[in-house]
Amino acid sequence: MKIGFLQFKPLFGEVNKNISKIQKLTRNIKADLLVMPELSNSGYIFTSKKEAFELAEPVPTGAFTRAIIEIARKKKMYIVCGIAEREGKNVYNSAFLAGPKGFIDTYKKAHLFYNEKLWFKKSNTPFKVHTIKGVKIGMMICFDWFFPESMRVLSLKGAQVICHCANLVMPYCQKAMVTRCLENRVFAVTANRTGQETRGKKSLHFTGMSQITGINGEILSTAGASEETIKIVTINPRDALNKNINPKNNIFKERRVEFYRDLA
Repeated sequence: MKIGFLQFKPLFGEVNKNISKIQKLTRNIKADLLVMPELSNSGYIFTSKKEAFELAEPVPTGAFTRAIIEIARKKKMYIVCGIAEREGKNVYNSAFLAGPKGFIDTYKKAHLFYNEKLWFKKSNTPFKVHTIKGVKIGMMICFDWFFPESMRVLSLKGAQVICHCANLVMPYCQKAMVTRCLENRVFAVTANRTGQETRGKKSLHFTGMSQITGINGEILSTAGASEETIKIVTINPRDALNKNINPKNNIFKERRVEFYRDLA
């Protein structure tokens, strides 16, 4: 399976320009699965709930969503893309999965980071696994990585590849994903955005360095801090079905669940 990420700088509020940029970057690629950053349609720093609502769109009928679905259809590939999603009167920080036959599903971010709590409603969707081309994938968004339960739940549900849409501003995630993949023996694609975004008195620098991580914690591909790029690698997703780290230790079979009750 060919999996990869698209790293770019979304322009705040410029949905059509963001669509055009993604169309240009994906014009000549061939992949089975491509992951795009968090909030790829809108940009990140909102100043009000009203603004977030106006820049969000319904999924899958919104213009940005339809454009990404069309790319997936034309390229005969699957795409996981972060989006500001409008659902009724609510706005969610979401990611959607689309494929050659159209829209498949939406995941809403479970763990909202900092001021995201001002603009977005808490998730009402659980962590789910979908099968594409015979491979099970899971979705999570940015700050979800900080909670090891996110990837563990997806992995226990059978996910072989974790699709991680991100707008990272802290310097920890890329290194942490090494451990997340190692402790679950799964592949992960972290698609981060890049660039500086300044609105009013608020300014954030996004770290770039999108990353594909292997089941043994090896970094299979990475991007620079500021480049707009697509990186694709070929993996054998069956490797993620093997949870043995040696002939005597299986990381899932040896879980001592009776000692973990306090977690819930």
